[in-house]
Amino acid sequence: MVEVSARDGLQNEARSLPVETRVALLEGLVAAGLRTLEAGAFVSPRWVPQMAGTDEVLRRLGQPAGVTYSALVPNLQGLDAALAVGCREVAVFAAASEAFSRKNINCSIAESLERFGPVLAKAREVGVAVRGYVSCALGCPFSGEVAPGDVARVTTALHEMGCYEISLGDTIGVGTAQATSRLIAACAAEVPVSALAGHFHDTYGMAVANVQAALEAGVRVFDSSVSGLGGCPYSPGATGNVATEELVYLLEHQGLATGVDLERLIEVGVFIDSQLQRVGGSRVAKAIKARQCFS
Repeated sequence: MVEVSARDGLQNEARSLPVETRVALLEGLVAAGLRTLEAGAFVSPRWVPQMAGTDEVLRRLGQPAGVTYSALVPNLQGLDAALAVGCREVAVFAAASEAFSRKNINCSIAESLERFGPVLAKAREVGVAVRGYVSCALGCPFSGEVAPGDVARVTTALHEMGCYEISLGDTIGVGTAQATSRLIAACAAEVPVSALAGHFHDTYGMAVANVQAALEAGVRVFDSSVSGLGGCPYSPGATGNVATEELVYLLEHQGLATGVDLERLIEVGVFIDSQLQRVGGSRVAKAIKARQCFS
């Protein structure tokens, strides 16, 4: 499980949170049992003010044994900033849609991959792991349907460049179980399925179904966000990532150990919702509360 609330979640919230609150969020998630977490992004605070202070967040967290705090880096400058605070893992972000790539990072897919070359090379030199993201894997807000073959090509390029894992993102939450199965099959034909991860948004309530489809196709790594934080700034109405609470509930009830304490996780969700002045909480949290009322 890769917890993305402190980066992919918070960067889409209108309210920017101070470093202290972001550190408390991440420490609470670790206390609940999560071990791989995005801590922030080394991007321009002018464009993503919610990620300002990521360097300080990582300094305060340190690098505790058994826990990986990663950060998104768009270029060498971002990588250098991550290295300066002891980051042992970083992530790069490409798109499977030309329209989205140009809108999101102002360049073509090919140009974005070319930019990542020096980042991967330097990361390899200093022994830092790099994870890749492919956005719009199941649909684009500008061009509509995205062919699985297009996703597979970008996934293969990232894998060949040295990304140890590639997270396939349903950025706008339009995927279905059938489409997810086709996507995984197309990508797994080019790279090992063990190098694939699922990143599903819940716009149409399909995220859990898509996780299940990916699970049945052999995927064993999934991104999620406590309390379903997140969204897509270029797709109004697109909701957040699959809630970590829901993912834990799904996996544990299929006999798959997550190592996460669901009750403590729900408490973290309540905490961060209160800090954002947001009426949130996953369906699982609400269901547990309802069950307690009748027990």
